[in-house]
Amino acid sequence: MAQPLNYLALGDSYTIGESVPESGRWPMQLAAALRERGVTVADPRIIATTGWSTDELSAAMDAAGPLGAWDLVSLLIGVNNQYRGRDAADYAREFAALLERAVALAGGRADRVLVLSIPDWGVTPFGQASGRDTALVAGELDAYNAAASGLCAARGVAFVDVAPISRQFGAHPDGVAADGLHPSVAMYAAWTRLALPAGLTLLNPSPR
Repeated sequence: MAQPLNYLALGDSYTIGESVPESGRWPMQLAAALRERGVTVADPRIIATTGWSTDELSAAMDAAGPLGAWDLVSLLIGVNNQYRGRDAADYAREFAALLERAVALAGGRADRVLVLSIPDWGVTPFGQASGRDTALVAGELDAYNAAASGLCAARGVAFVDVAPISRQFGAHPDGVAADGLHPSVAMYAAWTRLALPAGLTLLNPSPR
């Protein structure tokens, strides 16, 4: 039997799945959905921690030592940069460096890297009660995501935009975890449905 494809997921609370069970994390759901469609992929190795910004993810990757080569690498990072008031230009610079690292970890294959956009935390119950200007939050996240999307397009990396669905359902009780901030298992399932076509294309599965 062939070895399963290996998958590395890089990110922050949205990748580690803060406040949801391990099986509910979107990278875990994506791996399961790929297997259901005939792609033999292992559960992901996840390098992600709640609260990480781009520089903290980069430092954690350094600390993890040689990471080897991967058949699929996903990246979702930046919400904590925005939350801390960092400039979009700084985010773009640090994201570009992480994107290059992701491509290198995928064996130099940009067509094996999958990036998800940053969801809009401002619509959540936490965001609404935070005292922040949620319209400003949305605008800043749009600028971050536009920068990431442009970098992905230039590099030939798949970019999946989950921000619209986060805005549509992020305030709904079914769309948010018990902490009132992070996505629920159901929301991550919606992200998985959006990411699955790209994942299938990237891994080129044999027809069933």
